[in-house]
Amino acid sequence: MDKKLLLTKFPDYNNCLVNFANSMLKKFGCKTLANTLPLADKYLTGNHKNIVVLLLDALGTSILEKHLAPDGFFRSHVVGSFESVYPPTTVAATTSVMSGLYPNEHGWLGWDIYYPKLTKNVTVFRNNEQLNEKQGAKPKVDAQGKSVWTYDSLNKNVPAADFHCGFTFTPYKSIVEQINEAGGKAYFSMPFQPPFPQTLDAILERIKTLCNKPDKKFIYAYWNEPDSTMHSTGTFSKNTHEIMLSLEKQIEQFASELSDTQLFIIADHGHMDSKNLCILDYPEIMNCLVRLPSLEPRTINLFVKDECKENFPALFQKTFGDDFLLMTREEVLENKVFGIGKMHRDLSGMIGDFVAFAISEKSILKTHYEAQQMPGEHAGLTKEEMTIPLIVIDI
Repeated sequence: MDKKLLLTKFPDYNNCLVNFANSMLKKFGCKTLANTLPLADKYLTGNHKNIVVLLLDALGTSILEKHLAPDGFFRSHVVGSFESVYPPTTVAATTSVMSGLYPNEHGWLGWDIYYPKLTKNVTVFRNNEQLNEKQGAKPKVDAQGKSVWTYDSLNKNVPAADFHCGFTFTPYKSIVEQINEAGGKAYFSMPFQPPFPQTLDAILERIKTLCNKPDKKFIYAYWNEPDSTMHSTGTFSKNTHEIMLSLEKQIEQFASELSDTQLFIIADHGHMDSKNLCILDYPEIMNCLVRLPSLEPRTINLFVKDECKENFPALFQKTFGDDFLLMTREEVLENKVFGIGKMHRDLSGMIGDFVAFAISEKSILKTHYEAQQMPGEHAGLTKEEMTIPLIVIDI
């Protein structure tokens, strides 16, 4: 076994987002699907009319500490930290919060997922085929003589199927549905659920309206910042600093307008500054692959031709050195990297012959354009990506 594997710490699956979601299920009298999170249980002993969970994408502990004052609204209400799931990325992590299941159970493993029954890589949230580079695409040259990759170097978006692949091949029941079916009252406030609020203002206004309704209730809300800004500008940028200050100010004002409410603010994962590579620049590796990788730039699955499998680990090590931990499918499953629940029936076929896990600042992207455009990344094995805060405000 690779010595890097022996030294690697994967998520604590009894101190993660899945456990947090199950604390909410327990609070509302539902059957739990995994252990609860003691840190959350400690604060769920009250009798508030409203329990609100607001997930701010990529608001990891390290991001809070980089940008916000210790005595500010967010950090002064941090009651502890816990962990994301693996990979620490929006698709896997928010699905775990929404379902109460581990990624190895729900199967929503990353931004792009290989579905064996479809034999395609699918961008699951958008239900499109994975975005790939046009064959023979070349960069343009700017006025300073620098090569610049543009969006037109990519193939057009194409629907993956005439049905939603994620909900067809990997369906799950949300905790909102589970609470409502158990006789409670639960609601969404997020851009992807009716009535589809598309701004943070609209999301918060819906929460306030719901909180004014009678009866005890659970509300789950999601917003895509600061993740969106950090992907395009990095974690230390002025833009990221400004969005962090804005989020804190806006949510502090929002909280002041609530009553009889317990507000939990969490993240799905953290974020880090990445040095991006493009797999197309490594022909020896590409010649070994059956198809392009999927999952995430910091967790890539590798379907390898039969005749290359024996020598592939040595070739990968020679090419990428100590920046990645390479595991076989069998090692991934044996080490329960994607969770400790009951394995989804298609999981083994989804994860490839090998999986490469980022353990440094390097990431491997599938197109030059994306590698150029995304200095911020997540979904690897660093503390920055994995550790998330629990913020609790009693109102």
